[in-house]
Amino acid sequence: MKINWFHLMPYRYLPEDFKDKYRSVWVDVPSELYDAEKAHGLYNEFLDELEFADQCGFDGICVNEHHQNAYGLMPSPNLMAAALSRRTKHAVITVLGNSIALYNPPVRIAEEFAILDVMTGGRFIAGFPVGTSMDTNFAYGEVPATLRDKYQEGHDLIIQSWTRPEPFSFNGKYTQLRYVNIWPRPVQKPHPPVWIPGGGSVETWDWVLDYNYCYCYLSYFGFIRGSQVLKGFWQRCEERNIEPNPYRSGFLQLVAVAESDEAAEREYYEHADYFYNKCLHVYQGFADAPGYRTQRTLKAGFAPQVGDRPAAMRNKLSWKDMLDQGYVIGGSPSTVRERLEYAIKELNTGHLMVLCQFGSMPPELVRQNTELFANEVMPHVRPIFNDWEDHWWPQPMAETVQQRML
Repeated sequence: MKINWFHLMPYRYLPEDFKDKYRSVWVDVPSELYDAEKAHGLYNEFLDELEFADQCGFDGICVNEHHQNAYGLMPSPNLMAAALSRRTKHAVITVLGNSIALYNPPVRIAEEFAILDVMTGGRFIAGFPVGTSMDTNFAYGEVPATLRDKYQEGHDLIIQSWTRPEPFSFNGKYTQLRYVNIWPRPVQKPHPPVWIPGGGSVETWDWVLDYNYCYCYLSYFGFIRGSQVLKGFWQRCEERNIEPNPYRSGFLQLVAVAESDEAAEREYYEHADYFYNKCLHVYQGFADAPGYRTQRTLKAGFAPQVGDRPAAMRNKLSWKDMLDQGYVIGGSPSTVRERLEYAIKELNTGHLMVLCQFGSMPPELVRQNTELFANEVMPHVRPIFNDWEDHWWPQPMAETVQQRML
């Protein structure tokens, strides 16, 4: 299987009373809490950590897009990916992703992703999320009722711009272009692998299967509750007579590895608590704009992962609660190996995205977690799905070709 090191780039300097004093970490989080000099240090730490993951042998490194928040300081993941493309050698770089409906025109994504694919020599995966309600409806002012329609049109334009060999015109509902003829074009043919991050929308299952993309469930609840969503996805595959190849899916999981189970609680609990009770402290009014979720998803019972109800579920979780409920897989290497192997098989997912950095973790602890996971855990779980072929992983240029070009 493929193990990907995911970074959210959280702001770790929120005050102790943040949750009580301020209503949301997203959209209207006060700018007075932001310190540019501290953020300068954070960005350099974050990039160092991603580069270290490459050095440790992770198959991929992941970045993503969010706006007007302290949860993740990455409004432009493409900038981060560009910096990483010159400082990493082996790991695939996944931008998971660009929120298509926010770009005018969407060919900007096609161009920038093509640049990244060329710069990395094909070590690149393109992610196309719809985007959270906080990002799309409130921070960027998109109309909830037309968001997914605009997303679909943008997706079609991007794929056509990558694959149609001659200049063409595009006359869509939201975008009209007399000439579409992007330069550069991707290294990978017909285009980079496409991964679709999902938060629990049932329509996404069929859409991903229609295009044969990889479905990635980014869960804030951990693998136990997350398995229910993926079971729904695999059931939909069965109903459509589609092979349940584990590499058709991906899953995000917090992981905390220490020398012992006791050390894991001592070293990681405060940072996990920071993540769940500060980084995910989202005002209910921003969590789910009317019209953002479809009727079909609402009828299926899939609720938002942020807002009042999820916050109440995550409030005052002890370390034992986090472990027992699957929010965190943590402990000694042997404990993490056993629990993670169980989770992977339960999820039937071939692309694991691990958060070895979360909440307020300092760089030295991130490095410890990353190195212990790479050395003591990763070799144990990598062979799990060796009987399956991964059709959703990049095919980079051969190193000899890249070296000759240089």
